[in-house]
Formats: sequence, C-alpha cells, structure tokens
Amino acid sequence: MADREVVVEGGEPSKAEVHIVYTEKPEGDEPEAFHLRTLATVLGSEDAAKESLLYVYKNAATGFSAKLTPEQVAELSNQPGVLQVVPNMKLQLHSGPGRLH
Repeated sequence: MADREVVVEGGEPSKAEVHIVYTEKPEGDEPEAFHLRTLATVLGSEDAAKESLLYVYKNAATGFSAKLTPEQVAELSNQPGVLQVVPNMKLQLHSGPGRLH
C-alpha cells in the first residue's frame, strides 16, 4: 500500500501514518461495517475507507488500524463511538538468554 500525502491549507503535505483506532463495541452491527462507516465519514467515501483500513480488531479490543494524516486523526477522534486514536508503535522486548524470570 502506497503512502498517501494530503495537502492542507498552507500548501504543506501531511503524510499518512498507521494509527490504531479504539471504538465502542457496535450494538447490533458488525464491527467491520461500523468501522468502515466511521472511517468513511472522515475520508469521504467507503472506497477510500476500504483502501485505508489495514486491520479490524474485534476480540480483546474493538477498533481498527488505518493509514491517517494528522488532520484525519483529529477529525476521527471527534466521531461518535471513537474512544481513542493512537499512533502504531513497534516496541523492543527486553528478553533473551538469562533475562527471563
């Protein structure tokens, strides 16, 4: 999937990066359908939402991961049912020989 840039007022492009979006559990709706609708309200279409959506979480947590610009993160954070939007981060585990307790 190619990185996207969105040009905002002032002419500077904003690069889309992967974020994890935590949502309330949708009542009477499939999680993926709810997530696509929520994302489409910010991205402008269901096709754009499908292109941006990377993964749907529905077991331990409810939410999804998607490539979003900072402006899209701000707008998505204000959508009904969205609890939190956080950047995706890779963490280094500090384990190895002699470090397990």
